[in-house]
This record gives sequence, C-alpha cells and structure tokens, in this order.
Amino acid sequence: MKKSMYCILMLCSILFIMPSVVAQTTVKNVSGTVIDQKGDPLIGASVGIKGTNIGTITDLNGAFILPVSTVKSPIIVVSFIGYRSKEVTPNGQKLQITLTEDSNQLKEVVVQVGYGTVKKKDATGAVTVLGTKDFNKGPVTSADQMIQGKVAGLQIVNGGGSPGEGATIRIRSGSSLNANNDPLYVIDGVPVAAGGINGGRNPLTTINQNNIESITVLKDASATAIYGSRASNGVIIITTKKGKAGDLQVSYNGNFQVSEVTKTVDVLTANQFRNFVTANGTTEQQALLGAANTDWQKEIYRTALGTDHNIAVSGGSDNITYRASVGYANLDGILLRDNLQRTTLSATLVGDFFDKHLKVQINSNTSYLKNNYSNRGAIGAAIQFDPTQSIKNADGTYFQWMTNPTQFNQLAGRNPLSLINQQNNYGSSFRSIGNIQFDYKLHFLPELKAVANFGIDELSGRSFGNTNSDYLFGLPGSGFNNTYENTGTRNNKLMDLFLNYNKKIDAIDTQLDVTGGYTYQDFRDFNDGTSFVFENNQVNPGVPNATRVNLQSFFARANFTIADKYLITASFRRDGTSRFTEENRWGNFPAVAVAWKINDENFLKDVESVSTLKLRAGWGVTGQQDIGVQYPSIPLYLVSNSQAKYQFGNIYYNTYRPQPYNSNLKWEETTTINAGIDFGFLNNRIKGTVDVYQRDTKDLLLFTANPPFFGFSNADNYNIGTIRNQGIEISGDVIPVKTDNLEWSIGGNITFQNSKITALTTAQDNTPGINVGGYAGGTGNTIQNHQVGYAPSSFYVYEQAYGADGKPLDGVYIDRNKDGIVNEQDKYRFHKPAADVFYGFNTAVTYKNWDFAAAFRGSWGNFNYNNVDSNNGSFQNILIRDTDLSNGVQNILETGFTTQDTKRYESDYYIQDASFLRLDNVSIGYTFNQKPDSNSLVKLTFAAQNVFLITDYKGLDPEISGGIDNNLYPRPITFTLGLNVNF
Repeated sequence: MKKSMYCILMLCSILFIMPSVVAQTTVKNVSGTVIDQKGDPLIGASVGIKGTNIGTITDLNGAFILPVSTVKSPIIVVSFIGYRSKEVTPNGQKLQITLTEDSNQLKEVVVQVGYGTVKKKDATGAVTVLGTKDFNKGPVTSADQMIQGKVAGLQIVNGGGSPGEGATIRIRSGSSLNANNDPLYVIDGVPVAAGGINGGRNPLTTINQNNIESITVLKDASATAIYGSRASNGVIIITTKKGKAGDLQVSYNGNFQVSEVTKTVDVLTANQFRNFVTANGTTEQQALLGAANTDWQKEIYRTALGTDHNIAVSGGSDNITYRASVGYANLDGILLRDNLQRTTLSATLVGDFFDKHLKVQINSNTSYLKNNYSNRGAIGAAIQFDPTQSIKNADGTYFQWMTNPTQFNQLAGRNPLSLINQQNNYGSSFRSIGNIQFDYKLHFLPELKAVANFGIDELSGRSFGNTNSDYLFGLPGSGFNNTYENTGTRNNKLMDLFLNYNKKIDAIDTQLDVTGGYTYQDFRDFNDGTSFVFENNQVNPGVPNATRVNLQSFFARANFTIADKYLITASFRRDGTSRFTEENRWGNFPAVAVAWKINDENFLKDVESVSTLKLRAGWGVTGQQDIGVQYPSIPLYLVSNSQAKYQFGNIYYNTYRPQPYNSNLKWEETTTINAGIDFGFLNNRIKGTVDVYQRDTKDLLLFTANPPFFGFSNADNYNIGTIRNQGIEISGDVIPVKTDNLEWSIGGNITFQNSKITALTTAQDNTPGINVGGYAGGTGNTIQNHQVGYAPSSFYVYEQAYGADGKPLDGVYIDRNKDGIVNEQDKYRFHKPAADVFYGFNTAVTYKNWDFAAAFRGSWGNFNYNNVDSNNGSFQNILIRDTDLSNGVQNILETGFTTQDTKRYESDYYIQDASFLRLDNVSIGYTFNQKPDSNSLVKLTFAAQNVFLITDYKGLDPEISGGIDNNLYPRPITFTLGLNVNF
C-alpha cells in the first residue's frame, strides 16, 4: 500500500498521541518493530499504551521504543491507516508486530480537491490520485513524466528527447481551438500561470520530482468548476512532501544516467547519394561530389551522461514538523553541447497551536536552471547536408558551401557541426513558489474553520547567445560576433480567504460540509525585448513590454452526505477577468454532482465479495479566457522598434501602430456531463473506474480573418462556434497473487475519445473552413483545417493518384469534383492528429527484497503529416542548384518525386498512421536487509526508459504533438542506476 501517503494522512488526522510526563518510580522500555504482511517496515505506525496517553510512532525501519509504566499488564495498541489495529501484551522481549490490510480503512484515503479535501469514498467527481508508489520510475525530471500513461483521459506528449523538454498535456482532449488548452496546475495551493520564462525549459521541471508526494487529476466539471475560469481543461494538483513527527530523518536519492540514440532519419547514405547525383545531376552538380562518407546525424549526436542528487531532512515534535531538501541535477542531451543543470531547494513547516485549533503551514519550492541550448537547427541540417563532404577542410576549418574563396553561398545549407560549435545559445531561470496558509478552528464553534492562504510564484529568466568570430570564416554577412539577449520576469500573487463549516446533523443522519470564500490573483509580466548587436557593431535594442492580468472570484461549495450512502455536491463560482471589458468581465460557473454508495445498502453491506460499488453523475460549467493576448478587448497602440522610426530633420521619432481589438469578446464556456462507476471486489483485489463524458464548448475564442477594410489587422479574436468532446475512460487494477513473500499486480487504463466542431461562424464566407498548421517547405501554406463536422485540425490535402504497381504517380492527383482541373477545390479532409484511443498498462512484482515494474503506453487512430519526407523527398530538394548539393530521405527512391510544388507537399501520401505501442519504463530494485538495531534503509534500482517502440509510422517517432512531424529531437533510450538511502 502507499505507506508514505498513509503517514501523511495519519499525521493530518492526528491518530497518534505524544508521551506525557507520568510520575512513576520505575519505568521500563518496550521495543520492537511493526511490519506488514510482506515483512516490509511500516513507517509512522502509531504505538501506544491502551488507556493512557503514552505513545510514539515507528521510524523508517518500522522500529519503536516505548516507555511502559508499572501499571499491571499493560496492553500495547498498534494502528496504521489502511491496516487493522492490533493489541499485544509485552513479554519482556523485543516485539515483532505484523499488521494486516483492512479494505474498509483503505476507503478512507483523503484526496485533494479545490479549497479542501474529501475522503476518496465520498468523492462525487472524476478524480484520480497517484502517490509515490504509482509514479513512473527511472530518469524523470518533471511532474508530467511521473504520471505519463497512468491516468485515463490524460494524454502527455513530450516535445522531444532533450533533458527537461516541455510537454503537451491534455485532459479529455482540448476544449478550445485557439485558447490555452493546458490544464490548470495547483502547486501546494498556488494556482500557477501557464507557460515558463525566458531561459527556462519545461515549467514543471522547476519542481524537483523527489519532493512530490502526490498528484491529483481533476477531470470533470463537478470536480473542477470550483476553480472556475481556468478549469475548462481540467486541474492537476501537485502536493509536495511534508515532515513527520519524530527523530531527525535523512534521506538521499541519487542516480546516474546514460542515454543513447536508437534511431535516426533514413537519409541517403554517401554511396546512395553519389549514385543518385551521378544518375540524375548535371555535370556541374556531379563535379561538386566529395570523397568522404560522413553520417552527419551520427556526428551531431552522442552518448549522453547525467546525474541527479537529492538530500532531504525531516522530523518534528507533536505540534511542529519540518522537511527541507536540496537537489542538483546535471543532465546532458544526446545533441552535442545540449545540457541542463538544475539546483532546487524546498522547505515545509507545519505547526499546530492553541490545542490544535490553529494550523500554520509554510511551503517553499525554489529552483535555478542553467541551460546550454544546442542549436536545434543542426538536426534538420544533418538530414540535408551533403554526406560526401568532410566535416572539416584541410586547414581545420569547417567545410561550407562557397561561391568563391571570399564569399559563402547564401542559399546553401550550413555545416551541422558548425551550427552547434560556432553558435552559442544559453539560458538561466529562477523560480520560487511559496505559500503560507492559516487554518483556524473557532474555539467557540470548532465546526467552523477560517482559512487564509497567501501565495506567490516568482519567475525570472535570461536567454542570450552569440555567433563565434570564425563562423563562416568570419566573412561579411556571416553574422560573426552577432549577440542577442532577452530578460524577463513573471510575478503571480495569490490570496484565498474562505470559511468551512463541517458538522454531522444526527437528526437527519447527514454530514454537512460547506465552503465559501473569495480569491484574488494578480499576474504581472515584464519583458525587455530581445536586443541585438550585429557584426558591424550596430545595436538594435529590444522594446520593453509590461502586462498585467487580474482575476478575482467568489466561490461556494456544499457537500451533503446522507446516511453515509447518498452524496450531493453543489458548487458555484463567479469569476472576473481584466482581459475583457466591464460589460463582459464576469462569468458564472455552477456545478452539481451526486453519488450513491450501493455497497453500503443493506442488500450488499454483508456481501464480502463486494468491497466498493459507487455510482456517480455530474454536470457543470467551466470557463476560459486565456488566449495569450493580455488585452484583446482594449484599444491600444504598439510603439515601433529602432528600425521603424520616422525621421524629421536629424531626429528620429518612434511611431505608434493601433493594435487589433474586439470589445465584444466574452468568456468561452464549457459544459460537461459525466457519469461514472467505481467498483472493487474480493477485498479490493479487483478494482476500477468507468467514466462516460460529453463536453460542449460554446463561444469559442478563435483568432480568424477580418472582413476586408475592417479592423487594424487582417485577423482578430472572436467568439465563434462550438466544439463537442465525447469519451469513455476505463481504468482498473488487479492483484492476481498475494502471499507473504510474493505480490503481483496489474493495472491499466484506456480512453476512447472523439472531438468534432459543431459550429463555426466567421465574418467571412466559411465554406473552406479555417486553415491552420504551417509546414516546412511551403512558406505561408498550411496542411490542416478547422471545419464543421470534422475533428479540429483535420488534415486538408490533395488525393494522391497511384499507378498499377501501387506506387504514387509524380505530380498526379485526383480531380475530386470532376471539373477537369485539380485545384484548391479538390482538397479534402483526411484523418486527424488526435488519437481515437490511447492507453497505458503496467505490472509490478515484489518478491521478498526484490521488486520489478514495467509500464507500457500507446495510441491508436492518430495520424501524422511526415514533413521530414515531404520536405526532403524530391529530386529538386537534392539537385536544387548547380552551386551546392543537399541530401534527401530514402523515401525518394520509392516515390521518384521530382518537383517541389505545393500539391506534392500537400498530398495525402504524407499523411501516415502514427499508432504505436511503447515500453516506456522498466525497473528492477533490491532492498538490502538491515540489522535489527539499524535505522537505515538502502535500495538499489536499475531502470530503463523508452525501451522499445512498435509502430508502422515511417518517420522517426510517431509521438508528435499537433501531428506535424518536422525534425523532432530524438527520444533516446536511457539507462539509470539509482540509490536510495534513508537513515
């Protein structure tokens, strides 16, 4: 079971009591250990003398020492959340007490919800909680990697294989077309702003993964509506570890990582390239061929090493507990020079005062990241650069295409290694998230609790770089000595004030839990703009930009538990945002949910095989106002930069341009209906959840074209259209084998989803829909389209014609409307990037001191546009000029495509099935037996990440956010050796 979670819950429930001073003439000590059925120590178990207030808790080895008075025949009482309590009589020897699991107590697990907690058995919404034992093992560096593939309805796609890489995270698909589709993150009670900062990477990397105690995912509106305006895309609540009462405890977690590239893009080898140019090139092009055999992808990638260390100390007394940790990670990426260094500090302090009427909790999580961003342009350059050329010339300089000895070829590609080694891109970022929360139970009315929570999220960052003086031989126009710099800060201040009333009304056998309050959040961003110094020492200063968004809300929620069987939850939130005008500023977001605990009814109460059976249903409305633009409804002017000043005489003046705005913008609203069932059988050895949902979003915030001669730009933000998301989520866990020495568990989840645009009205004729999804090789062209009746971002393409041999015909496409010509009117919508089904399953085995775990993940029904092949798969891509050569992909040998025309780029030939199955993580660990009098715990773990991939996709990797595959940073296989020591 989740021992670390149980320790937290036990402390929060105050199920242990501290020793008091008892005047006795003689005192004995009784010592022993408390273990579970598998022989593992139970950390934080409560041990006391029956009928007295003398007690203690077990340490990290499950051991305890208890002073026993001379009371005749004392009885020792041992209890632990999730286990049956036990009473034993001391026999003068060291005790070993074994506790057995209690499935009824397991239902008492408490989960985080908005502005409070609720017992898991009393939850009415679609909520998933993951603790430390549920997290993915191996080289994870951020919260999203810890839960990838673990939650039904939650899809996480990493942006690539770079350390600390960002991810696209979606809960039940995206509810919007243009507005932010990221979930709301709440870290220790502080809702944080979406996105990161200059010089940083994945914003979730700023929280050290070793400090995370639990992650709660709120999916349906009945669970999320209490967060109102920012909860349309679900909520992820991250709770960090807290201290436990007892002696000082020290823990160390460290690992060593090795990463390797397992697959690269299939480009023409040097010999294939020579044969191709010899057969198809001009005399001038053939003369350009070199004598080398250079695998440019092999040259830019490396075996990457990394280390991650974290030390934590914790302890406390009966009324004050503490925990502090420091961590340092130094992780290389597989791309040369790519590196992430992260230093983290965290501290928590929890105090109970005035006979536990006042609880004060202080949390602080601080991080400093230092990045060396290797030039990712080298990834595409390595695919395209001539493999017959040497890396360097005879004089040691990098080979480059030249038109003459003093002039480089402006149109040709650049040497990939010169891009990495002669161009520098650095970044540094600082983040501190903290809060202080006061919980006060009124002395004269302890059922009423007043809560005040004050939080802050501070970010600052700097990105900077330069080009070396020897880049492109330092010739004019090469950009040598060019430098750039950009700094920015983000500030997020929070104040929550609310009251909670919780009382059992015996007359009607109802538990009443009512919460109401006010929240204030203020976001301020400042960016000084990117400043440049060019090779001729010309300075182009950045244009500073400061923005502010203010959110204020009133909220209320009531939970009714009738006869401990019938549950009702109702909530309401009224949100105001500074993004909209006064007329449209406020939005109302109600929600209601009900649940029925059928297993507590008389006809099932005594059926031991049914452990849990609960029906749930909910309805709610959430809102959206985050469209990236801070002031979309207010008329503003933009000041020009130094390149656009107007000259009067000898003086240059800044000009001002009116910005586009729409004063009629209002809230985008999402209405969700959810029905679910939670079940558990055979003492919860078989348990699971099924949810069915439908989400309808209206007044979509969409950036689309303006009518001619309207507004101050060719496009603006509007409220137009609706979108519908539907889905079924199934998750379950089974324990087929469970003995004293062996336990085998299997878990999994699967999500069926469907999204469709149901209305789309723009200012102009909307017949072709709205084009989106730009691609490499076609400036200004797109490959995707929004249209009514289709999934968002469906691929919008020409239908490729094929010959009798099954090969695509060069330059031949189907005239779908039969008008005798092939043009834009013949394009059609063909597949979509979103999966119809995605899933994850895992298994774990523990045998004595050994443990093994494996986690798989995959999807079905998702398609990608293979932009790597389309951009490098024609004769003209290779033989584009007589002055230089460019490599191509091996796909060109299959197709024989010659031209670079738009129709070829937008052919459905490049829309490819991207379904996959990936072994995401596998780990094996061994916990060393300790001496009976030892308080230490030592465990070694070996893990591998991204072990294998099964797919029919022809590109490098099928897992692409948004469905357009263009030069992905490869995901490597990573091996990790980890050490965990507690003492």
